[in-house]
Amino acid sequence: MRTSRNPQRELDKLDRKILALLQADGRMSMKDLAEAVGLTITPCIERVRRLERDKFILGYHARLNPALLGAGLLVFVEISLGSKAGNMFEQFRREVLRIPEVLECHLVSGDFDYLLKARIREIGEYRRLLGDILLQLPGAVQSKSYVVMEEVKETLAIAVDERQA
Repeated sequence: MRTSRNPQRELDKLDRKILALLQADGRMSMKDLAEAVGLTITPCIERVRRLERDKFILGYHARLNPALLGAGLLVFVEISLGSKAGNMFEQFRREVLRIPEVLECHLVSGDFDYLLKARIREIGEYRRLLGDILLQLPGAVQSKSYVVMEEVKETLAIAVDERQA
């Protein structure tokens, strides 16, 4: 499979299996990973390093419990910009990167410009985030909020077809 990021690099079945296993357990030891994919440790480590170097693996992260850390309320926010002229998108981007409560920000096509994902403690804190911070971002003129009542599925895992090569 060729990727747009690295058109020269093709993944074989072992690479795909390594990606799937590390995605499920980023703390897996190289010994256990090597055994799971049928390699000795040294070639397995070399493959993982190559996958990291080629940017197929971007990092390793601990998954935290938002409720226990005072960020149990999940909200999605649509933001519309009043102007799309000049460097308005760059100004918005620069400022939204500074807001720690915003976990994700996507420039999208459609009826609004940005879709944000934010985590906060409770609804009163969201009122402050929306009015005092998000709607004060460069160009922001309108918002629509979606407060999550139940998180049915949340994952960072990307489907990796281990059979493909």
